[in-house]
Amino acid sequence: MQYAISLAILALTALAVYAIIKSNPARKAEQPEWPVGSYTPHLPDTPPALHWSDGGRYLVEVVNESRYQATLKDLAGAHGEQPAATPYLATLVPDEENPYENSAVTVFLDGQMVGYLAPKEALLFRQRLKQKEIPEQATSCDAQVRGGGLWQGKRLAYVVALDLEPLQ
Repeated sequence: MQYAISLAILALTALAVYAIIKSNPARKAEQPEWPVGSYTPHLPDTPPALHWSDGGRYLVEVVNESRYQATLKDLAGAHGEQPAATPYLATLVPDEENPYENSAVTVFLDGQMVGYLAPKEALLFRQRLKQKEIPEQATSCDAQVRGGGLWQGKRLAYVVALDLEPLQ
C-alpha cells in the first residue's frame, strides 16, 4: 500500500513538472537590443575649444565599449598577438540631447563614436568645462585604443584610455 502511494506521488510530481515546463518553456536570455531608430550623437563641426592633458598617464577609461568592439578593432589596427596601444586624438562632446542620460559626455575617435564617460565622471568633467567657461563645448585629449591581445587563443576586448586628469 505504501509503495502504491509513493508511486502515485512520484507520478503526480512528474506530471506537475511536465505541466510547468510545457506552459513556461525555458527561453534563452536575450541581450537587450538598442532600440530601432535609437539616438545617435553627432560629432560637432566646430573645432575643440580646449585640449586636455595629464602627461600621458591615460587613467580615464571610456565606458560602453561593448557596442563598439568592431569599431575599436578597426581603430586598433594590426597588432598581432600583442595588445594594441594605438594613439588617437579623442573628441569629448557634452551630449545635451541624450534621452537616456542628462549629463552624458560622448567620446569620438577619428570621427567615430566609441562610448561615453562614466556617469559620475561625466558630471565632474562637465564641472571642469564650466570652470573653464566652455560649458557644452567639445574638447579634445590624447587617447589610446588598448587591448585586443590573444589569450588562450581568444582575442580580448578593446578599451579606450584617455589622457585626462582622473575624474574623482
